[in-house]
Amino acid sequence: MRRLVISLFCGGLFLMSPHCMAAASDDHETSSVFRFSDLSALSIDQLWQQAEKNKSKDGKGLKIGGQPYSTGWGTMARSTLAINMEGSKGELSLLVGMDDDTLPNKGHVNFKVLGDDKVLWESGVMETGDKAKECKVGIDGVRVLLIVSEPVENGYYYNHADWINGEIAYSGKTPEVFALPKEEKYILTPPAPDTPRIMGAKVYGVRPNHPFLYKIPCTGKKPLEYSVEGLPKGLKLDSETGIITGKIAKKGDYPVKFSAKNSLGSFERDFTIKCGDKIALTPPMGWNSWNCFAGSVSEKKIRTAAKAMAESGLMDYGYGYINIDDYWTINPKLPYDKDLNGPERHDDGNINVNKRFKDMKALFDYIHSFGLKGGIYSSPGPYTCGLCVASFDHEFLDAKKFGEWGVDYLKYDTCTYTPDMESSRTRKIDWDKTNLDKVLEKFPKLRTDVAPFALMDYALRTSADRDIVFSLCQYGGADVWKWGDLVGGSCWRTTGDISDRWCCLRYIWSRQRELYPYAGPGHWNDPDMLVIGPLGWGTVRPSRLTPSEQYTHFTLWSMLCSPLLLGCDLSQLDDFTLNIFCNHEVLEVNQDPLGNQAKMIMTTSYKSDGAALELWSKSMEDGSTVVGFFDVREAYEPSAKEVRIPWQKLIGADKPSRVRDLWRQKDVDIAEGSDCVVAPLPAHGVQLLRIWK
Repeated sequence: MRRLVISLFCGGLFLMSPHCMAAASDDHETSSVFRFSDLSALSIDQLWQQAEKNKSKDGKGLKIGGQPYSTGWGTMARSTLAINMEGSKGELSLLVGMDDDTLPNKGHVNFKVLGDDKVLWESGVMETGDKAKECKVGIDGVRVLLIVSEPVENGYYYNHADWINGEIAYSGKTPEVFALPKEEKYILTPPAPDTPRIMGAKVYGVRPNHPFLYKIPCTGKKPLEYSVEGLPKGLKLDSETGIITGKIAKKGDYPVKFSAKNSLGSFERDFTIKCGDKIALTPPMGWNSWNCFAGSVSEKKIRTAAKAMAESGLMDYGYGYINIDDYWTINPKLPYDKDLNGPERHDDGNINVNKRFKDMKALFDYIHSFGLKGGIYSSPGPYTCGLCVASFDHEFLDAKKFGEWGVDYLKYDTCTYTPDMESSRTRKIDWDKTNLDKVLEKFPKLRTDVAPFALMDYALRTSADRDIVFSLCQYGGADVWKWGDLVGGSCWRTTGDISDRWCCLRYIWSRQRELYPYAGPGHWNDPDMLVIGPLGWGTVRPSRLTPSEQYTHFTLWSMLCSPLLLGCDLSQLDDFTLNIFCNHEVLEVNQDPLGNQAKMIMTTSYKSDGAALELWSKSMEDGSTVVGFFDVREAYEPSAKEVRIPWQKLIGADKPSRVRDLWRQKDVDIAEGSDCVVAPLPAHGVQLLRIWK
């Protein structure tokens, strides 16, 4: 197999030779031309949707700095084109720049050309409205060539990056667009037994006198009969569905015992209901519409997702949220889509939904009927990332409406918010009643970063009259993990948007290493949603992660105590995808009541080729330790690698009393006299062990 090295560059795909090749020569001869205009849109990797041929990202004619162009590609940065050159001689030429189609709004992008592991050319930061820049660079001897546009600032909606008249004059082997490695799907998780087994978290938080909704997650042959011992006053159980509803008036911890039985047996489990100020005591688990449907979301698709969540068995493992992302409100910026057009708000200021959504109260009632919770999306700016109507200057009205509809989760995204908007408010804000001053005492320079979230937190607490998980989405700026909980954040994004590429996964992964002190019950670091299974940001297709990479993705997110929000089409789940999502021993790592986020404890290499290996570890409530062994080789090679780590170095003991392989759900036989753990790893794969000293 051709040996390629996969690396990372700002979320884009990097494929590199293991060896640096000779520098470009000025006297090479060329015999053929490889034109970018002959490529398909699928050749270009970008964050969501796909590149536009001879058009801007918004479907208009290509125009950079007022100059029109007839031939090129309009992309949404991040965007990457990877080409196998195999050491041919040649020269790359193209023009790059930001398309005028977003003006007066401006994006900021840096264009780069890489040959193997070297930057051959870069544009520097280009702003919308700038003139195009010419790139002409020799690529003699380069094995893998990358053309990359990377966003420099948040607000990727405006980062419309154009590649104009791109071509490679070459001699030698014909260039080819890189193809992903192939790997057959494999299943590790044993099937659940037909006897009952109660799943999910062991603790649940609710605020006094707020609506309580909890579905006891339990696998086993249906029908099941549920019961609860010690249920606090104000709550009631439906014994057929396992759904608990009601309200608790008095603060306190309420230990209860869940029971479930069917014709084959019974199961009991201790559980604690904590009525107090904190919710989201374990990371939220559920689904979000964006990575699957993006801007094509509709009420019908949300209803289908809720039904699929219940019928697929995912609910039985503790997945509980069905969250609507962008494109549920009016979009005045897309006149060609009549379903999105209409008055932005009612005369009384209340927000309008677009024609794809008929009755939001009825929709959330439908979601709740399964025992599921429902989420929604907005922005502190006047518009969302997709330029749909958002909450600026209407925070209290929107929070009240969310409460009336029955919303349980709010993703609040900073798109389009700028500090200078504060002067245009028509509604007086009593900032003294928010938590803004509390944050500014510790972080006096962060007013513009903190204020919009402090305001919506106050609106939710005073206007919604129900528990709403508050998810801050500002892409990890201003060290949000240090203050997010002070403004009511239940979780906060730590990076930019994820895509289903190994390189993007590794980039986001690397950003989590120092964040473990800031996670815990009620406040979680969020490295974005899962990109496993059939997804595609509008056009559903299989994930571009290999099966091993999907196991790795889910394992690390579980160890990081990240919210586990699925992003795939729940109506198209196969056995492989369900196998990953429905391993209760792996989910236990994520839902452990202690809430410790994993730390990277070791990075080492295989003796044979020096390729990288990372070990991550987290402590569990019962005193055990979970260790993840991650193969992070840059080179994608189908062969497995064997890891040997001394027990003493791993757990500080000569030998553990018990070791459990969590993905295979079986104990590991510890050989007599063995002083080390032995773990085989597939390319970009993982071993997940739970160890008791």
